[in-house]
Amino acid sequence: QVQLVETGGGLVQPGGSLSLSCAASGSIFSIGAMGWYRRAPGKQREFLATITNGGSTKYADSVKGRFTISRDNAKNTVYLQMNSLKPEDTAVYYCNADVQQYRYSLWTMFWGQGTQVTVSS
Repeated sequence: QVQLVETGGGLVQPGGSLSLSCAASGSIFSIGAMGWYRRAPGKQREFLATITNGGSTKYADSVKGRFTISRDNAKNTVYLQMNSLKPEDTAVYYCNADVQQYRYSLWTMFWGQGTQVTVSS
């Protein structure tokens, strides 16, 4: 099995910054794309950013220029640096990873349990 654990959430004032981390562990042969999503109260899950194992990135328009996704392949970890945070960024943030558990196995998407980010004064 594969576990993804997010850390770094918390309370931050508007205009502030926060950095999230997501470490993957368990039966991992290879990790493909990794990404971040969020779910605000009463809303659907929203895509934020994704990064390939080669470092190519994509962002949602709502966070482009404010959030930066990065990864450390040696540590099986993906990061999300969030700057200029707004109250509407308040949500539970989830990471995911496309994982090949064994050399010839299929790719499976795994999700973390989520970490709360609250932007409030």
